[in-house]
Amino acid sequence: MERWKGRVALVTGASAGIGAAVARALVQSGMRVVGCGRSVDKIEKLAAQCQSAGYSGTLIPYKCHLSNEEEILSMFSAIKTLHRGVDVCINNAGLAHNEPLLSGHTEGWRNMIDVNVLALCICTREACKSMKERNVDDGHIININSMSGHRVCASSDLHFYSATKYAVTALTEGLRQELREAGTHIRATCISPGVVETEFAFRQHNSDPEKAASVYESIKCLKADDIASAVTYVLGAPPHVQIGDVQMRPVEQVS
Repeated sequence: MERWKGRVALVTGASAGIGAAVARALVQSGMRVVGCGRSVDKIEKLAAQCQSAGYSGTLIPYKCHLSNEEEILSMFSAIKTLHRGVDVCINNAGLAHNEPLLSGHTEGWRNMIDVNVLALCICTREACKSMKERNVDDGHIININSMSGHRVCASSDLHFYSATKYAVTALTEGLRQELREAGTHIRATCISPGVVETEFAFRQHNSDPEKAASVYESIKCLKADDIASAVTYVLGAPPHVQIGDVQMRPVEQVS
């Protein structure tokens, strides 16, 4: 991670869970991290914690609704003005609604597409533009995917969500191919965790907190820091090494 000291990373969905853990790990490694999210006050608290801990990097909070393209473009414009551009883009933000294919609401489906797929693509496009403008040839796009992007669970609540994550799997490989065609050495990776103990299930099952809690009580889950460790591992690989996908589950997880 030495070569990333002082470089700029964007982490989406940095207010809690995996995003917060990744932002903290990158700041600890000496990076300047723009952490975006809807709850900017949480990111401000995390920034203060990083500063108090004496980490060599800095965390810059930025409020952004990723379902709004204009807000994303405004964020990239601000990053260009204040920090020259993005060297590493961690597309972490994602959500799930319990909207089955036969009875789901279009609004819920659209929200998952907007955040899990379109926002990821917009951030990736703008990050790669930023790298090209500055002749950055060693940048990295890391998509936080899911095991749901590699297999379909027998749970109707997750079928549409799984479709968005299959999209992330395809988009990451498509991006890798386009970056090769463009003759760059920018890398593209996705990290696909199984069950991680975060706020995710509580947001998914917001009307049934007991059901959400049971998701994390049934097995010894991954922690957000486990995913952050995978991110630093991928970033720290030698520049000639392309890690395509890191699939990781709790040992006790069945599927």
